[in-house]
Amino acid sequence: MKRKILIVDDQVNTLRVLDDILQDEGYDVYKAGDGAKALEILETEGNFDAVLADLKMPGMDGLELYRKMSTYDRTLPFIIMTAYGTVQSAVQAMKEGVNNYLIKPLNYEELGIVLQRAIRDRDLSQELASLRQEIRERYSFQNIIGACPQMRQIFEMLRTVAPTDAPVLIQGETGTGKELIAKAIHSLSRRQGRTMVCINSAALTETLLEAELFGYVKGAFTGAGGNKKGRLEMAEGGSLFLDEVGQMSMNLQSKLLRFLEQGTFEPVGGVETRTVDVRVIAATNRNLEEEIKAGRFLSDLFYRIEVISIILPPLRERQDDMILLANHFVSQYAKQYEKSVDGIHPQAVDALIRYSWPGNVRELENCMARAVILSKGRQIEMRDLPERIVGRASPSVARRSAGSSFTLPEEGLSLKDMERELIQRTLDKCGGNKSVAAELLGISRKALYEKMSRFGIDKK
Repeated sequence: MKRKILIVDDQVNTLRVLDDILQDEGYDVYKAGDGAKALEILETEGNFDAVLADLKMPGMDGLELYRKMSTYDRTLPFIIMTAYGTVQSAVQAMKEGVNNYLIKPLNYEELGIVLQRAIRDRDLSQELASLRQEIRERYSFQNIIGACPQMRQIFEMLRTVAPTDAPVLIQGETGTGKELIAKAIHSLSRRQGRTMVCINSAALTETLLEAELFGYVKGAFTGAGGNKKGRLEMAEGGSLFLDEVGQMSMNLQSKLLRFLEQGTFEPVGGVETRTVDVRVIAATNRNLEEEIKAGRFLSDLFYRIEVISIILPPLRERQDDMILLANHFVSQYAKQYEKSVDGIHPQAVDALIRYSWPGNVRELENCMARAVILSKGRQIEMRDLPERIVGRASPSVARRSAGSSFTLPEEGLSLKDMERELIQRTLDKCGGNKSVAAELLGISRKALYEKMSRFGIDKK
């Protein structure tokens, strides 16, 4: 398929010569004697591969034409032709985004090279954009990025569960993205056109939480000067996200249980029973079964909210996702803070991999935002990372600390048992990350797998 070139010049002879030369080169050539005609051709023909325009033309000059054409397609390669006396203007045009400029009289060999390069660069840019989009589609789900098997299974479960009205309990450490999962469930449900209301049980006292959740009537307590709807009523027809439900008082748990069983509640200080249609999605970073044993959580409420259970893995168990997420946050904050950062240096990547991320995805996001702000180049460097992460990046220090707490039992250990114990402890320390464990032990990943197989250590 021929490449389409639009030539714009008020000199008829220039148009004719360029037409002959470029057609001989295999291009499909369109010609315009002024800017207005060029815009008309662009509107009717569209999809040009490059524009070659004179800088000095009566009426609309080349730079003004470029600005107008950019509103149609900012990626369209635009090359300015100029005489020696207007090179400064051509350089200014390039600062505004023009791809290149050629000096008249034209060097036709140079013209061919410049055109080919401009078209090739655009093709590469479009291919890269397409690839990035493909990666986003392949490794993201409702704004949640994940490529590891655990996350892919969760995505599949969300597709199945979301269209139902079943209560969902999302469990996971702080910072793993429980609210994002809740929003994904709501956006994929039949309630997506209605409101999703969120409330954090850990952020309010028992009295305030009850008033926020169920609402109150005038005079219910000091300062209650009128009636106020609670979050349950605000979520009518939609979803209610109860974050940190494990920190709710037993009294409020009982009232929430009644609502889940009967669909009714009374506002604080009121006697009128109200009914709402709300789907409840709860989340917790606590082990609710342990909380039940300790007498801090109602077993009946647990069984009500845990019809569907989703357990989010911590970031240290999502090795495949960590770099995907890091690069995503770099791209996001580079755009937000108008920085030219577009990647992470391999040494910095290594440091990120070695760190255990106790704050999970939230900590990683904050770390990348900080790194982008501090970065002085096109890549995130070690110097841009917090000391707590850089400090974990020394293999020698990490290797020494991996076995520093080992204690020999009184009855002694065989060499084989000692080696097995060291490997197991190192894997536990690394959260099961085989690459980091192998580095800490000073052996190859293949050797680690062989030893794990020989000692019967679980490879999961």
